Amino acid sequence: MSKNLKYYYDLMSQPSRALWIFLEKTKLPYEKCLINLGKGEHLTEEFKAINRFQKVPCITDSQIKLAESVAIFRYLCREYKVPDHWYPADSRRQALVDEYLEWQHHNTRATCAIYFQYVWLRPRMFGTKVDPKQAEKYRAQMEGSLDFIEREYLGSGARFIAGDEITVADLLAACEIEQPRMAGYDPCEGRPNLTQWMARVRESTNPYYDQAHKLVNKFAQDTASKAKL
Repeated sequence: MSKNLKYYYDLMSQPSRALWIFLEKTKLPYEKCLINLGKGEHLTEEFKAINRFQKVPCITDSQIKLAESVAIFRYLCREYKVPDHWYPADSRRQALVDEYLEWQHHNTRATCAIYFQYVWLRPRMFGTKVDPKQAEKYRAQMEGSLDFIEREYLGSGARFIAGDEITVADLLAACEIEQPRMAGYDPCEGRPNLTQWMARVRESTNPYYDQAHKLVNKFAQDTASKAKL
């Protein structure tokens, strides 16, 4: 099969990692197109012609150009032959996946990303100072989302967010929750359900999960080492 599918990504991006893990795990044929966010490659006119939003991830496939990770996941699961558990054809099971996908935009994704950007990314990129009160506000918002997942999505003994099998919801959630570790925050501390679930997601998708998070793990270790000094 020819590689009509092109995937544009940077593994420092949370949804980029989720889609990369999915593509590798399902063995879909695709062309890897790395976009270095740190070098501003997403801001070029060449990339704008591919993705009008000038963000990653995005794909091109035959005659379609598609951005937004949730839309890409749904498209790939419709158009390609992948195991049904990723995005179930059954309406009720699919609805549970969709519930999380819609909820996460203003919760897991928004709160984890804002905390990470304020505490870690912006100071590194722009030299901004961290206001402890503002950082604590963002941390509280993030912890509200994490506690909700711990209690509501994982508190009833479910193995994964939408049931007993891993879905795209788990990939998106786990990759977002990994991000704050680079800022020195351990999302698993005090959350046993989330801890066990994260381990299941990793086990279900390795070696690709660890490969995707290689840089995240390195920066997390660097942050932890500096905190001990």
